[in-house]
Amino acid sequence: MSDNKKIKIVLAGNPNCGKSSLFNSLTGLKQKITNVPGTTIENKVGRFAIEDSFIDLIDTPGTYSFNPKSLDEKEAVKVFFEDPLPDAILYVADAANLKRNLFYFSQLAQHGIPMVLALTMLDIADFKGFEIDIDRLEKELGIRIYKVNARTGDGIAELKKALGQDQFAPHYAFGSKEDHTHESHFVSINKLLNKTTTLKSKRELVSNKIDAWATHPILGYLMFLVVLLVIFQSVFSLAAYPMDWIENGFSLLSEWLSAVLPDGWLKKLVINGLVAGVAGVVVFVPQIAILFFFMGLLEDTGYMARVSFIMDKMLRGLGLSGKSVVPLLSGAACAIPAIMSTRNIENWKDRLITIMVTPLMSCSARLPVYTLLISMAIPSDQYVGIVSVQALLMLGMYVLGTAAALVAAVVFKWIIRHDVPSYFIMELPVYHVPRWGNIWINMWQKSRSFVTEAGKVILVVSVVLWFLASYGPKTDQTFSIQESEKLVESYAGHFGKTLEPAILPIGFNWKIGISLITSFAAREVFVGTMSTIYSVGDEDNFEQIRDKMRKDTLANGKPVYSLGVVLSLMVFYAFAMQCMGTLAVVYKETKSWKWPVIQFVYMTSLAYLGSWITFNLFG
Repeated sequence: MSDNKKIKIVLAGNPNCGKSSLFNSLTGLKQKITNVPGTTIENKVGRFAIEDSFIDLIDTPGTYSFNPKSLDEKEAVKVFFEDPLPDAILYVADAANLKRNLFYFSQLAQHGIPMVLALTMLDIADFKGFEIDIDRLEKELGIRIYKVNARTGDGIAELKKALGQDQFAPHYAFGSKEDHTHESHFVSINKLLNKTTTLKSKRELVSNKIDAWATHPILGYLMFLVVLLVIFQSVFSLAAYPMDWIENGFSLLSEWLSAVLPDGWLKKLVINGLVAGVAGVVVFVPQIAILFFFMGLLEDTGYMARVSFIMDKMLRGLGLSGKSVVPLLSGAACAIPAIMSTRNIENWKDRLITIMVTPLMSCSARLPVYTLLISMAIPSDQYVGIVSVQALLMLGMYVLGTAAALVAAVVFKWIIRHDVPSYFIMELPVYHVPRWGNIWINMWQKSRSFVTEAGKVILVVSVVLWFLASYGPKTDQTFSIQESEKLVESYAGHFGKTLEPAILPIGFNWKIGISLITSFAAREVFVGTMSTIYSVGDEDNFEQIRDKMRKDTLANGKPVYSLGVVLSLMVFYAFAMQCMGTLAVVYKETKSWKWPVIQFVYMTSLAYLGSWITFNLFG
């Protein structure tokens, strides 16, 4: 294998062993996400060069054994039977939990694929009082072992060099095919650990003291709400300056384009269509990035595992599996990967209920919508003590989405009967200092994905919408951008007016109606659509979208976006299924159009009813 210039290495290990952090450290930003053929499971593939070798590193889902139960675990082991076989396995083991981690290792060792072992979390093992004789462990296993710390970078360069030089062990002194029973694996592991590890004097961990609060049946929930409040306060306060810079930058760009482009339809399309539509969403990237930063921070320190723990008992009482915790919490970022992650729920009915309610969790795509509307309804200088009213309202929207998901789960519990009980077993990791490099990479990738994925849709929608808002039903009828009152006579205006009678009872006019339709492609498109609509008819287009919307009035002089309308619109977006991608994933996961249709109907009905109640209470 030394002559090979391209080496295919599979990264394997248990969940929560530091595998993803090591993958990020080895590959940096040279990563791509690929779907496993025929499924919606995502594999990460990273490439890096070392000496004269190019290494393709495949990050598989974490699993505990070679006898998987869930769909993602099946895909984790499937790679070891593909043609061509991997050139080697980089096995990642948590030094603080060697007994559990070595079981899967012993199973992989039976298949004869060259292997090298990366030992992580040695600092935590030391903190727990474990002392590991690495040299003796190497001799007993018959394999090269490298101590790594993805957080500090220790051992990464040495491991990379070893991978490039093909320093893999093809034969093992441990995990032979003859010794393959479940019990005799564990007997061998116990004997091995007795030879290679010792337990020093036990020390009380700081984690236990923190967990007295974090996992308390009452204080744990309050602590989580406080954490969320801090996050949302930061989303508004920390993002204020970069958002202003972005808005001013797009205004300057519009001014420059207005000066250099010749008058005509192309100038209007570029300024009032493309620039206005893209600017309406890009301005919210700082808030998206801050949200992903804090989510990564909570995950990396070990706190999110505590949130899963305290929510488990409540969820099981509402008809959800304890394993539903992770998908629901993941739904706060994006419903699509959250629904994919339900594959680790073995019970089909538990999994189906989780799929049906997860889109009610407020995802990051709703954040631009909430932020725009909250900034219109609540002044930034209104505070309750030290907490801004804007942050409290944002927290309220996330609580509303979560409550709706839990209520919907109770309803589906009675519709979809359970016949097999479910159990949720998880290990609470020790709190540790966050791996900042891993958090920054995660924040960058997800923010970039938000911009690129949303940007593709917005560009198309902006061009189509500009045309529909600039031209009317008569082929010879063209409207000047100065004649904003004629927007209602355009194709978009006619379409919105046709829809308006159905949405007037919940406070929406025809312009909002157009945005409801276009944002079905993606929720955040609402902001881009409103930017385009309010730019058609604006000669300069240098004013911020929220200011344009504030100035919009009805025929009687009252503002279009009153408190009742704004709150009604927020509730609609909290409940409505405004995402084609989510419906597509639900179809792929359930292998039927029945459940996506049911999901769309019940969420849209809930959104309309919730908006009607809200508008009548506050309108």
